[in-house]
Amino acid sequence: MKICLFGGSFDPVHNGHLGIAAAAHTCADLDKVIFLPAACSPFKTDKQTLFNGEQRMEMLRLATQGISWAEVSDVDLTLPPPSWSWRLVEHYRRQFPHAKLYWLMGTDQWEQLHRWARYDYLVKQLTFIVYHRTSPPCPRPHVRALFLSGNHPASSSAIREALLSNTPVPETWIPHSVEKQAQLYLQPY
Repeated sequence: MKICLFGGSFDPVHNGHLGIAAAAHTCADLDKVIFLPAACSPFKTDKQTLFNGEQRMEMLRLATQGISWAEVSDVDLTLPPPSWSWRLVEHYRRQFPHAKLYWLMGTDQWEQLHRWARYDYLVKQLTFIVYHRTSPPCPRPHVRALFLSGNHPASSSAIREALLSNTPVPETWIPHSVEKQAQLYLQPY
């Protein structure tokens, strides 16, 4: 079995995330892509998400509804912060001891990978799938990796800005059901 872990803030999830996951699914012939909203990135401890964990989970469920290979997990949201990737890998290694594990990430994370806690453990356990918008990043010695290119314009920060200013989000950026749910979350009670 081939399982890909896709961690991130997903604040909110958008079509770029879904497209990257679909490309990874096809490229690596994955059985499953597990979306894992992060409680708090170790590199972003001073930043809070606009949407809380429960809200991000619900938007991920809406976005992945009907995608047979997609799964949404709150495992990271249940662990004490910060969000350590190695804990997720340990969790899924216990759950699927014979599976081949992948980790889906963007170029920005790939360039910081050497700073991740328990780097050597992660490198032994995972094959990384790295999404890039321009030229492929440099391979790392002794690190298994696949590189995917694409150029979806969606940005969670631009979507948040549009939602907060009550301006339209481009139709191709976010699933309609997710945008509608995000707007509901932002309405004053």
